[in-house]
Amino acid sequence: MGKVAFVFPGQGSQSVGMAQELSTSYQEVQAIVNKADEKLGFGLSTLMFEGPQEELTLTYNAQPALLTSSIAILQKLTDAGIKADFTAGHSLGEYSALVAAGAISFEDAVYTVHMRGKYMEEAVPAGEGSMAAVLGLEEALLQEACDEATDNTGPVQLANLNCPGQIVISGSAAGVAAASELAKEKGAKRVIPLVVSGPFHSSLMKPAASKLEDTLSMIQIFDPVIPVIANVDAEPVVSQVEIKSKLVEQLYSPVRWEQSVEKMLELGVDTFVEVGQGKVLAGLIKKVNRKVTVLPVYDKETLQKAVEHFNGGAENA
Repeated sequence: MGKVAFVFPGQGSQSVGMAQELSTSYQEVQAIVNKADEKLGFGLSTLMFEGPQEELTLTYNAQPALLTSSIAILQKLTDAGIKADFTAGHSLGEYSALVAAGAISFEDAVYTVHMRGKYMEEAVPAGEGSMAAVLGLEEALLQEACDEATDNTGPVQLANLNCPGQIVISGSAAGVAAASELAKEKGAKRVIPLVVSGPFHSSLMKPAASKLEDTLSMIQIFDPVIPVIANVDAEPVVSQVEIKSKLVEQLYSPVRWEQSVEKMLELGVDTFVEVGQGKVLAGLIKKVNRKVTVLPVYDKETLQKAVEHFNGGAENA
């Protein structure tokens, strides 16, 4: 049988009501949500369940909320005996992947991503940075557009290489605007400005990266029990030493999601379980390879489907 990967969503997937149904239904899920509230010292669960959306979407709230809902869902998959051979996560999701792989405790991770959100928010004053999704332009041409805009207008770089024909760029507001125009001239089908609070995964995040490094130095990081495919180079991470340096680098480097999916396919993965709110990654994975099985799990119904899928054949369980 093929191998299984658990993949974890990043910022943008949060929505009011996340993990609420599971939390009401299962004590184990409620326990994880309570742990997050305790560790952070405020009612994260209230924001997750009741909103308001604007507050939930703030970087320093969205990040711990997404991590908490992912780990709560993971708990139910683990209880059902579903195991992964690999894990990976999109940007913030990499922390969920590391918790799933036993490299970081949930409490340490939820605190770290809350602080990571704060550092990201503080790194660039509001309005000075931005991000845009560029559709239908190949990487090399978009790189040219970014280089040209950086030289003439302001820093901008490739931030998320999500799937064929979808790359997000990030940097100074002026740089992103200039690169967006150049991308259209070079044949991009569409450029969509993203509603984000900062230029994530760009060089402008370096001040946040040095603060994150200090926070990561204060927590315990272990060797993962299963390989985690890192965003920065789409390679499996198997030691604690690599984890810290890659998480710091991740803040100002592109998320190589398409390559990460390719790497997992190469390693024999044919079933991806998206653990957490929404189904953004499921869509991206299908664009990389239509033939693989992708199971998004975010509520009772999708959890049930996943459990049935794995229990359907004894060889899968």
